[in-house]
Formats: sequence, structure tokens, C-alpha cells
Amino acid sequence: MSRASKLTLAGTGLFAGLTVVFVHYQQKWEKSAMHQGVVRDMEQQRVKQERQLDFDMQRELEAEYKKAQTVHDTTGDAPPPGGTGLAPGS
Repeated sequence: MSRASKLTLAGTGLFAGLTVVFVHYQQKWEKSAMHQGVVRDMEQQRVKQERQLDFDMQRELEAEYKKAQTVHDTTGDAPPPGGTGLAPGS
């Protein structure tokens, strides 16, 4: 074999080997990135569930407090009985 054919064969083999190594590491990196996406999604779902539980608990507490407290709307109420609703002397 001539020197040029030996160099071409060696270069082609080296290029093919480096391509295989590059593709291997690229696939490992992509797999890791995809896994991080799954982990991030699971964390978001956990946080969403915690927030929903907090919201539900607050809603239950609000309903319980509304039962226990008597709150009246004072806007538009009639004047107190026996009075005109005006300040004395007016």
C-alpha cells in the first residue's frame, strides 16, 4: 500500500472512531437532560399539590370561621329603632 492510502485509511478510521465517541457522549448528555426535565416536572407537580392542599385547608378554615362568627353588613342598614339616624341637634 502506498503512503497516501495508509494515511487515508488511518484518517478515515480515526474520523469514524471519533464520530462514534461523540455520538455516544451526545446521547448520554441528551438522556441526562431529558431526565432532568422529568425531575423538574415531578417537583412542579409536588409544589402544585402542596399549594392545592393549602388552598383547600384555608377554604375549610374560612367556612368554619364564617359559621362561628356573626358578621353583618352595615352598609344600607336602617337607622336604629326610635331614632332618625341623624346626629342630635341637626
